[in-house]
Amino acid sequence: MQLKTLKEKIKNLEKEIKLLKKENESLKEKEYPAGNTVKVPQEIKPIFDKAQRTVGKYFSKLEHDPTHGTIEINDQRYLLIRASALSHEFFESFLKFYSSRGEEEATLITRNILFDIAHVIGMEDAKNFHKRMNLKDPISKLSAGPVHFAYTGWAFVDILPESKPTPDENYFMKYHHPFSFEADSWIRAEKKSDTPVCIMNAGYSSGWCEQSFGMPLTAVEISCKAKGDKNCTFIMAPPHMIGKYVSKAEQKREKKKIEVPAFLQRKNIEDQLKNSLHEKETLLKEIHHRVKNNLQIISSLLNLQASTINDEGSREKIQESIGRIKSMAMIHDLLYSNKSFSVIPVQDYFTSLVNFIKSSYSLDKKIKITLSVKIKNDGMDIDRAIPCGLILNEMLSNSMKYAFKGRDSGHINILFSDSPSDGKTKYLLVVEDDGVGINKKIDYMKAESLGLQLIHSLVSQLEGTITLDTAKGTKFLINF
Repeated sequence: MQLKTLKEKIKNLEKEIKLLKKENESLKEKEYPAGNTVKVPQEIKPIFDKAQRTVGKYFSKLEHDPTHGTIEINDQRYLLIRASALSHEFFESFLKFYSSRGEEEATLITRNILFDIAHVIGMEDAKNFHKRMNLKDPISKLSAGPVHFAYTGWAFVDILPESKPTPDENYFMKYHHPFSFEADSWIRAEKKSDTPVCIMNAGYSSGWCEQSFGMPLTAVEISCKAKGDKNCTFIMAPPHMIGKYVSKAEQKREKKKIEVPAFLQRKNIEDQLKNSLHEKETLLKEIHHRVKNNLQIISSLLNLQASTINDEGSREKIQESIGRIKSMAMIHDLLYSNKSFSVIPVQDYFTSLVNFIKSSYSLDKKIKITLSVKIKNDGMDIDRAIPCGLILNEMLSNSMKYAFKGRDSGHINILFSDSPSDGKTKYLLVVEDDGVGINKKIDYMKAESLGLQLIHSLVSQLEGTITLDTAKGTKFLINF
C-alpha cells in the first residue's frame, strides 16, 4: 500500500515538473519577447535603454580562445561554469559533506556559502564595471546591473512598478527573475524544492546594488518556480528594513515562512554578540572600578582610625591591614584600566605594589629595592595574582620593618620568573634581603605572627611550596 502511494506521488511530481518546463518556455514567448535584456516600469525605461546600449557595447568585444583556456570580454577574463554545478548539484554535494550534522544544518551551511560568494562577486563585478564604463551616479550604476546580469547568464530581470530604488533607508526593489539559472537548473534536472533555490541570484543582485548605492542591501526570494510558484520573485532593501517587507509578503502568502538570507542572520547575531559583549565589558569595568573605590574608602577609614590610636603596636597592625587592602585594590584598578578582565600584567602590578610599600614605610634608611620580572608572557590570571600580591606585600613589609634594625642601609631583591627552582611548577617568587636575618630559634613554619600565617595560607592556596634560606640575610623561595 505504501509503495503504491509513493509511486503515485512520484508520478504526480513528474507531471508538475513537466508542466513547469512547459510554462517556462511559453513565458519566454509571451511575456518577455526577444530584443530587451531587462523589463522595467515605463517611467524609468529610458535609463535602462541607455544601460542596454552601454552594456551591449561592453559585451560586443568577446574573444573565446579554447587553445589557451581563455574567454575575454573587453579585456576582462571570464569563466564558463555549468549552472547546475552552482545550484542543485552544489546542494546535493554539500548535503553529503555535512550529512553528519543533519539535513537542516547542512542546507543552512550551503545557502550561507552560495549567498555570501554571490554577494561579494556582485559587488566586485559592479565595482569593476562602473570603473571601466565610467558610470558615476547611482541610478546609472544600478541600471547596468540587470543588463549585465542578463548578458552573463544569471537571469532576466523584471523590475516591478512598486519599486523605489532611492539612496536611503526607504530603498525598495521588487522584481522577478523569470529565467533564473538556479530555478531553471532544478527544473531541468526534474527536481522540486520545498524552499526557494535562487540564492546566488539574490546574493549577486543585492551585491551589485549595494556597490551602486554605497549602502548595505540584501535580497530575499519570496517565491520560486523550483517549488511550484508562478514566479521567482525577490525583495531587496536595507538589512534593517527587509524584515518589514518580508512580513508583508508572508501575510499575502497565507503566512508561509520566507527565509531571510543567512548572512543577515549571522550579521545580526554578530552585532548582538558584540553589543552584549560591550555591555558586559562596560559593566565588568564598572564593577572593578567600584570595588577599587570601596577598598580605597576602607583604607581611608582605617587610616583615620589609625590616626586616633596612641598605641604604636595597634596602629602598626592597622597599617598592615591597609597594605593588604591596597594590594587587592591595585588588582581591580589594573583590571579596570586593562583590556583583559582576567589577566593581570605582572610587571605593572608588582612595580605599583613595591612603590606603594616603599612609600608606606618612611624609614630614615637607604633601602634599595630591585624588582626583576622574567616571564615570557607578562600576564597572570586573577586567581593567582591576588594571593601572589598579598604574599609579596607581607614579605616586603616584613623586610622593611625588621630586616635592617640597627643599620642605615640595605638591599631587598625581588625576582618573579617562570623558571621555578623545583623544575615542576610554573612560577617562582623570590624575596631576599641582606639584613640581620630571622632569629634561628623561631620555626617560621609554625610562627604565630599573622603575617607568616597568612603567607603559609596563601602559598597553600596556590598549591605551592615555600623554602627559607638564612645563609645571607633572609631569602624566601616560593614555587607555585
